[in-house]
Amino acid sequence: MENIKKQVVLNEAVCRTTVVIPNYNGIKYIEACLASVFAGSADVQVIVVDNASTDQSREFIEKKYAHCSNLTLISLPENTGFCHGVNVGIEAAKTEFVFLLNNDTTIDKDCIRHLETALDEDEKLFSVSAKMISMYYPDKLDDAGDFYSALGWAFARGKDKPVSKYNKKDRIFSACAAGALYRRDVFDEIGMFDEAHFAYLEDMDVGYRANIFGYQNHFIPDAILYHAGSGVSGSRHNPFKVDLSARNSVYLIYKNMPFLQVVINLPFLLAGYFIKLLFFARKKMGKTYIKSVVKGLKLSFSGEGRKKKIAFRWKNLPNYFWIQGQLWVSLVRRFF
Repeated sequence: MENIKKQVVLNEAVCRTTVVIPNYNGIKYIEACLASVFAGSADVQVIVVDNASTDQSREFIEKKYAHCSNLTLISLPENTGFCHGVNVGIEAAKTEFVFLLNNDTTIDKDCIRHLETALDEDEKLFSVSAKMISMYYPDKLDDAGDFYSALGWAFARGKDKPVSKYNKKDRIFSACAAGALYRRDVFDEIGMFDEAHFAYLEDMDVGYRANIFGYQNHFIPDAILYHAGSGVSGSRHNPFKVDLSARNSVYLIYKNMPFLQVVINLPFLLAGYFIKLLFFARKKMGKTYIKSVVKGLKLSFSGEGRKKKIAFRWKNLPNYFWIQGQLWVSLVRRFF
């Protein structure tokens, strides 16, 4: 890791943000993504972490940005997943802020600047999420921050709703890591992205931890980002995504909820998993879903899972009350 860190030389007097872009077979999108970042009004450093791409996207970056002092390419020998990839980038970054950005995105020229301003205005903020607009349907929203409900469901706020309806800065449960700015030093306190997730719900997990520790996550409507969505994994519902999402949803609950909170929410959680089972059974993925829930239970009670469970501390009790309130409120948000 020390060798990786030495690759990044930053002018910290000017640059406050490092853009970390995990890349896996993103040849279709990476050129436009990088072009939009370098066209922005904020001075940034860029770290692309390539997860052993086989589609020439790594070679494109090497050739296109061979003489660019503001871009570092870190090539991993195998696909270690989103979480490990972004952790490598975060650890290599030397700046105050880290902007995590999916490779299937483009950003407005002032996007990062608006996010930096939001973090400057409130030291309690851990992360700020951009207004993510559908790349192919620009009148529709892709994500305005993420919420989490007592059903055990994480969901994108404003998904497929008119873009014009979400123009107010709001507190959210978690920022979507496809386009969010994070305060770098808070990771030292709450921990990095949990690599046991591999991918999916890892941003909800780190946002959940931030809430437990008393930090906040906000949505910033002036920070505009365009997202293709499922740019690498395919459609919104596919076996790969269902497998990891179902497994990680169980692990997320075990890891972040104290035992009493699990008991309080158990009727809702059981209902949530039953509804999901019916949903995926209709899509011929019911067996995949059940197997993945079992995988989640095994991960949770494994040695690795038990070590990563967030210990309850009385000083965080007010934060748990806020979290529980959000779980119940988001039951209504999810359907109405």
